[in-house]
Amino acid sequence: MYSLKRLGYILLLPFAVVIIGTIGFMIIEDLSFLDALYFTVVTISTVGYGDISPVTTGGKIFGIIIIVIGIGAFLTLLTSLAQWLIQRRQLSLHRHRLNMLIGVFYTEVGNKLLHTFSHFDPNISQLRKDFMVTPQWSAVEFQQLKKRLSTYKHNIDPALLDLEGIRRYLQDKGELLVHQLENSDLVENETYAELLWAIVHLRDELVARPTLKGLPQTDIEHLVIDVQRAYSLLTQEWIDYMQYLKNRYPFLFSLALRTNPFVEKPSAIVT
Repeated sequence: MYSLKRLGYILLLPFAVVIIGTIGFMIIEDLSFLDALYFTVVTISTVGYGDISPVTTGGKIFGIIIIVIGIGAFLTLLTSLAQWLIQRRQLSLHRHRLNMLIGVFYTEVGNKLLHTFSHFDPNISQLRKDFMVTPQWSAVEFQQLKKRLSTYKHNIDPALLDLEGIRRYLQDKGELLVHQLENSDLVENETYAELLWAIVHLRDELVARPTLKGLPQTDIEHLVIDVQRAYSLLTQEWIDYMQYLKNRYPFLFSLALRTNPFVEKPSAIVT
């Protein structure tokens, strides 16, 4: 894929040919800088006004070389620019489809999990007000929230944890999770891929146990770590998801505000 840096290098090719041609004609044909520059440009562009032409054999040979190299450089530039624009458009479509996947995930799975996990977090009251996103938020507020979240420890109280409820819920959503993991657009966002794997791993851990009753403390602590990992990744991705909705889909953002999983009793009803 063409990067802006690579495209910048290719953009220098025609200018390099013009500079080389100008210097070459100044030396070979004994032209002034302006005449040499003018002749180089009309030569590369194949306009050939005829008011200036090489008079020496070396100048004619040099002119042929400049024409071939110059046309090649401009064609390379135009081809590269077209490919960059096409690839940029394709990347935009990939990102759009990925954000649609993320939207489906949070609507069907993520919001409910976040709401559930936050009730197992004994310290959520310290952070809950920070998640009260409003329509007035700008990129600055979203970045500030991510910064505050980077220092927050997503604790889960084992005494509050409802492992059986989580297992039933994730089993019901298993098909959707697998379909999302199979989507090729997932490679565009490593953070979201990591989130999905964390959720699927938690589901597999819970399903692998014949019963979740009477588990030893060591096993409960192991499962708490899996829940905390999923909780942390869910929260981080949720912030990016909300910012994307605000920027691209105000009507979906309105619904997301009303169903904010960090509100104790969210409701989609407009009041």
